Amino acid sequence: MIQITHFDEALAKPDSSHYFVGNVRTYMLVGSGQSTELELLAVYFSAGARNKPHIHEKDQVLHFTQGRGIVATETERRVCSPGDMVTIPGGTWHWHGATRDEAACHISIRQPGATNWEVESKDWSEY
Repeated sequence: MIQITHFDEALAKPDSSHYFVGNVRTYMLVGSGQSTELELLAVYFSAGARNKPHIHEKDQVLHFTQGRGIVATETERRVCSPGDMVTIPGGTWHWHGATRDEAACHISIRQPGATNWEVESKDWSEY
């Protein structure tokens, strides 16, 4: 059965989980109710908001749709704009969010799987 999900920022809800710093809203576009193979999550970051460093067991693709965002690994820090797609290989320490001066939105695309949030902060606090 084909399922249609409407991508609408007004449907995003505040995310108060301990995985984020700053004001973040999320909206599950495709989750376990729609697919057993993929998860798509729209994440709206206010200026300066970001997630804590983590490692996914499987690859993650971030598709930026609004604003200016940052994706960082242990060795790289890239600024992203609408239309940019970033592939983060599974097993890679990383974090992502908005730049300090501009809000951002990305769609996280990945297969369901474990995420390790108990990783070393490294240079994350120097953002």
